[in-house]
Amino acid sequence: MTSTAIVRFRRDLRLHDNPTLVAASEADRLLPVFVVDPRRVGEREYGGPDSFRYQRLGGHRARFLRESLGDLRDRLRGHGSDLLVRRGHPEDVLPELASEVGADAVHEQTLPTTEERQTGAAVGDALAAEDVARRTHWTHTLHHPDDLPVQPTVIDDTFTPFRRRVEAESEVREPVGVPDLPPLPDDAPDAGELPDPLGSAPEQSADERGVLPLHGGETRALERVEEYVWTGDHLREYRETRNGLVGADYSAKFSPWLAAGCLSPRFVADEVDRYEAERVANDSTYWLLFELRWRDFFQFQFLKHGGQQFRREGIRNRTDIDWRWDERVFQRWAAGETGVPFVDAAMRELAATGYTSNRARQNAASLLANDLRLDWRRGAAHFETLLVDYDPASNYGNWAYIAGVGNDSRDRAFDVLSQGERYDPDAGFVARWCPELADLAAVDPGYTREPWTAPSGALVDAGVELGVDYPRPIPALGDRYDAMS
Repeated sequence: MTSTAIVRFRRDLRLHDNPTLVAASEADRLLPVFVVDPRRVGEREYGGPDSFRYQRLGGHRARFLRESLGDLRDRLRGHGSDLLVRRGHPEDVLPELASEVGADAVHEQTLPTTEERQTGAAVGDALAAEDVARRTHWTHTLHHPDDLPVQPTVIDDTFTPFRRRVEAESEVREPVGVPDLPPLPDDAPDAGELPDPLGSAPEQSADERGVLPLHGGETRALERVEEYVWTGDHLREYRETRNGLVGADYSAKFSPWLAAGCLSPRFVADEVDRYEAERVANDSTYWLLFELRWRDFFQFQFLKHGGQQFRREGIRNRTDIDWRWDERVFQRWAAGETGVPFVDAAMRELAATGYTSNRARQNAASLLANDLRLDWRRGAAHFETLLVDYDPASNYGNWAYIAGVGNDSRDRAFDVLSQGERYDPDAGFVARWCPELADLAAVDPGYTREPWTAPSGALVDAGVELGVDYPRPIPALGDRYDAMS
């Protein structure tokens, strides 16, 4: 009897090292599918105290997703297959397709976060009602949960003990190759065009001032690994340069492709191993794997704690923090108009490109959560809208960490002014995204980073009137930020 399978792509938009695709390819016929779930690409109500609505899929990530789906379709066609894209609830779409093509099984990636798990369960129930098997596969972390020293549900809530045990007791599995793909079912529906628009927000092209053109797709992901690791030989200095702010190669910038699943973390680790064998093994090569394990840590934390990760009190159940709300102040932060140039530059870069560095993200988050004490979830949701490399576990995990309600009991507040001085000493980052302050750098880069400290003559010469050309700091930030107020 001929067997027919459906492979549903989720956040694994690639052919290389894709165990889901390998398992599904054991069937005689295979229909690859991607379902655009309107619940994930439109507006969402964030419930709980001080509930709010926000746009889930912003223009930059919508563009990146479309490019990734187009590339996946092209690569599948190059292997004699195709990609069917449909809009609707997966628990409705997949049983209908299974019935239409006579599928025996649906293979799909399993994910750790709450909504993704709920959707998976709903798909399983709907398929079971039609006597179709649902087969799930874990494909998006460096370490497989079955290979951890302990079950994910009991891992340590602090990263360092987790990392040490994993490094000592867990091996990274070898990447799997691209399988020979079975033909499409004889009665497969026409693949059609990609839905337009994918979400409710218009797609956006990145500002040319961005650090790197971020184009979606497995093809571009593999090119980026090649140019960063091998052609540019940048990996040997990764640890020293990773906190940069301007330029294509201060960091690897693999995160957009990892988040969409266009790039496998195990493939990256395999390239690092090869680089260490052929060129050099040092702190930088180790540190790239260190960062991938941070990414793993948050994925497994969401398996452990579930929806608690999205609550304002966090996994530490912090009820002692007086979170407040001020819509006007939040909108100033979101627009890059706080009056603190280092943070404003980060927020403007994020809005214009869908990306800003890890160092910039941490400082922007800290200002909102720790200095302004605005609900950290609003900041995390804003990042969800804008980030081209949005991943729910990494995004909300990092925000909770900075806000003091997540995976660290220490005070994670950043001194934004000293951070700006340390990481942007010539004020090149601030001048790039706050050009109204650029001329102050000719006098003193410190005046560009902290314009309220500049003498009136310097401000006049630079054509800057605080409160007119560039905002004064938000009063709630305190005296340190408003010497000119």
